[in-house]
Amino acid sequence: MKSRLGISVGILGAAAYFMGLLSGYVVLALLVGYVLLFEENPWLRRTAVKAIALTLALDVLCAIVGLIPDTVDLIDSLLNIFEDDFTLHVVTRITGFLTTAVRYGGKILLLFLGFNALHQGVVRIPVVDKLLDKHM
Repeated sequence: MKSRLGISVGILGAAAYFMGLLSGYVVLALLVGYVLLFEENPWLRRTAVKAIALTLALDVLCAIVGLIPDTVDLIDSLLNIFEDDFTLHVVTRITGFLTTAVRYGGKILLLFLGFNALHQGVVRIPVVDKLLDKHM
């Protein structure tokens, strides 16, 4: 099936995942906006929204993990007022590892979904698909 641009919807869906992986939010948001405004294919619309939802979810997860060392730094700064120390370097190392693991796993997931989208495949990710079912 062809999109209004004249390319297959599979390529456009894969582009959405790859833009989430490679370009950041501006190009991805433009692509998703185009799909939502001008394309009628339900698979393509869902794929585009899923791409931006996954990209946002991965960044939010990394931000949440990043709050852990920030909390330790806050406690350390508070205790420094009273000339005491509370530095836990192992927490910073663990959260650095977790952030790297989430980013790596997210890149692998977006690559897999992008190549799967070339054939208009559907991979269910329960948390994201549940949100999409509720709000689309």
